[in-house]
Order: sequence, then structure tokens, then C-alpha cells
Amino acid sequence: MPIVVNLDVMLARRKMRLNELADLVGITAQNLSVLKTGRARAIRFGTLEKLCEVLECQPGDLFAFENPAADAAAVANS
Repeated sequence: MPIVVNLDVMLARRKMRLNELADLVGITAQNLSVLKTGRARAIRFGTLEKLCEVLECQPGDLFAFENPAADAAAVANS
């Protein structure tokens, strides 16, 4: 999947547990776990806003785009 979720990195930086974040954001720990593992198909802007507010970060800190085609081309050209 080209979109990488870095929620676990942000949790480690903030020394926060998933259940604590779920309580502060107002979503279930199960739904947050689905997001953390990259299995989520979508995220509401309101949820993203609350995650950024609680974790004191920007959306780009939580998500990254990795282009597998560009990675494969770089390997092929080297």
C-alpha cells in the first residue's frame, strides 16, 4: 500500500498508549488499531483533526506516501 501510517511512531514519541489516545480522540481502540496497522480504507477529517490536536502534530507526520513504481525504477537504474 503506497500510503504508510506512522501512528505508532507518533505514539512512541509522545510515550502514549493506543487506548489512551483512543479515549482522548473519542474513537474505539479497535478502530484506532485498524488505522495504525494500515487496514483503514478512509479517515474522517474530524478524526484526523482530533488526532493531530491530541498528538500535537501535522497530518503529514501521521501519513507518508511511498511510490512503489518509483522505488522499483530507482533499483532498476542502479
